Amino acid sequence: MAEAHQAVAFQFTVTPDGIDLHLCHEALRQIYLSGLHSWKKRFIRFKNGVMTGVYPGSPSGLLVVLVGYMSTTKYAKIDPSLGIFTKLSTHIPISKYVTEEGQRIVGGVLVGTGLWITVTFVMRNILKCLLSWHGWMFSRHGSLSLRKKIWLVLVKLFSGPKPMLYSFQSSLPRLPVPSVKDTVRRYLESARPLMDDEQYKRMEGLAKDFEKNLGPKLQWYVKLKSWWTSNYVSDWWEEYIYLRGRGPIMVNSNYYAMDFLYVIPTSLQAARAGNSIHAIMMYRRKLDRAQIKPLMVLNTIPMCSSQYERMFNTSRVPGVEADVLQHVNESRHIGVFHKGRFYKVWMFYDGRLLLPREIEQQIERILVDKSEPQPGEELLAALTAGDRVPWAKARSQFFSRGKNKQSLDAVEKAAFFVTLDDTEQRYEPDNPVQSLDSYAKSLLHGKCYDRWFDKSFNLIVFKNGTMGLNAEHSWADAPVIGHLWEHVLSSDPVRLGYTEDGHCKGNPHPNLPGPQRLQWDIPEECQTVINSSLKVAQTLADDVDMHIFPFSDFGKGLIKKCKTSPDGFIQIALQLAHFRAKGKFCLTYEASMTRLFREGRTETVRSCTTQTCDFVRAVMNEKATREEKLKLLKVAAEKHQDLYRLAMTGGGIDRHLFCLYLVSKYLGEDSAFLKEV
Repeated sequence: MAEAHQAVAFQFTVTPDGIDLHLCHEALRQIYLSGLHSWKKRFIRFKNGVMTGVYPGSPSGLLVVLVGYMSTTKYAKIDPSLGIFTKLSTHIPISKYVTEEGQRIVGGVLVGTGLWITVTFVMRNILKCLLSWHGWMFSRHGSLSLRKKIWLVLVKLFSGPKPMLYSFQSSLPRLPVPSVKDTVRRYLESARPLMDDEQYKRMEGLAKDFEKNLGPKLQWYVKLKSWWTSNYVSDWWEEYIYLRGRGPIMVNSNYYAMDFLYVIPTSLQAARAGNSIHAIMMYRRKLDRAQIKPLMVLNTIPMCSSQYERMFNTSRVPGVEADVLQHVNESRHIGVFHKGRFYKVWMFYDGRLLLPREIEQQIERILVDKSEPQPGEELLAALTAGDRVPWAKARSQFFSRGKNKQSLDAVEKAAFFVTLDDTEQRYEPDNPVQSLDSYAKSLLHGKCYDRWFDKSFNLIVFKNGTMGLNAEHSWADAPVIGHLWEHVLSSDPVRLGYTEDGHCKGNPHPNLPGPQRLQWDIPEECQTVINSSLKVAQTLADDVDMHIFPFSDFGKGLIKKCKTSPDGFIQIALQLAHFRAKGKFCLTYEASMTRLFREGRTETVRSCTTQTCDFVRAVMNEKATREEKLKLLKVAAEKHQDLYRLAMTGGGIDRHLFCLYLVSKYLGEDSAFLKEV
């Protein structure tokens, strides 16, 4: 094991002749390489911090400014220090220490650097002002007005060359706070289709009273928070919507991602794990070096990248009242679960990342391990699947010292978690619905004890080589983990590939230390808590009624040809389906992202609109003509798109209402309107 090799780096024996010292050169070499890797990483982080801090300026830009300034002042015969040293010399005898030529050079460098900093600051703030305009989003799709063209050119001009992942963070605008009047009006508009005239009149009265009396007082506090923080919603959203939830995060919060449905690169579980784990670690390396390009709308408009920061080395730690997100800067291992046993697998050896075939070698060693789980070990992860309070108390009582703490640290501080599932899942063309139902349910909750749901994400590799992800939600939203998953799926069969017999390319390592089996000492009292959590989780999992089927009749291409938004089309179809099944409309949530703003996460699009209801009623009305239905569909889809644009540009209502409600609770104010909302 890696720790064992380092622990015996030196040995000594006391003899009558003195101390006999023995050094293990291989172990010392590994320690040296590990330290070298750590210092390289620190240097890269420091360099990237500097590069991001001065963006859209750059060191090369500084050099150009300095050379240009010094050349200009020399040609014009102007003092490059602009008289700074002349003024200083009246108080300090500078000429004793610095020659006249030295004063010219130092002065030129200082003034030139100041000029460069000023230009960078101006460019950054101009870019921030440009990005605060969102009129481009409300123009007709496919049309490009002169104003929009000029704006895009200016954004491109002030964005600077070759941005890194976090380059635009300080240039992104803050999420604006809508007015109480606008939020109340939009809320009433969204609630109208769900209420009869009497209910709506009552709600209208509550809304007007709130807008006139309590609303302005709460709004003042929300605005104060928006001036003081980077984003007036995100920290409260993370805390109260995610971390303060005391129910199970399995099913209720965690989500999943599937593998290719129609591509099967290999059926070897260890080989698929080897390539995928290597691809994930390569992605982490790019993330650490900020080499991933920021997501850009229209290849020009940057989106916030802050959610990437906690993708790796992160775990949700349970608390009695609220959980916390634990993130470590460096983690050189992963946690692995197989048939009730936990392992710690080092990802580095000889100062480098393990190659895919070497990772496959480590996974093979785990798969052939015949050892039995220790008492309580097999079901241990059920603690992360049940209610949070029992897990928090058990963690404090049974996992705060000794081998349990060391093993739990190995899991929680791992780069990510891997489950080598002993079941087989795959899309079967002859049995599409049942196979996809089983596959999705396995990714969502598994057996309720074979995923560590607190980790930022779990890579799940099934016995037949199919794989997927299960991701914890509090640290980021799905598009961020989706970016990682796209990288893995594109790297796995194409860039990395497999041999003819299905193994990873390359050769096993002859001297690679094996995985470390984690040791636990779980008393019967703790096992009782584990079993209780498992029962809660299994009840929840059994309550999940999931049905998935492939739809191949048409896709978004045909919808776009009809000049309709695919998203709007699907949301309207959902409303129609619900009305046909239930005979009524219901409040509907669709998430949009607000990453056009700094630290933006999501906003709600209330997709049950009056226009959509009009279309649904027309479809259900046999007397309505095809032309009438089509016209109403277009109107409903356009309304939905307008709501989506408003949500993306800070004009949504639900996050604003959420913050107003929290402030009312902090102030001890009771609001009938906010309670109803």
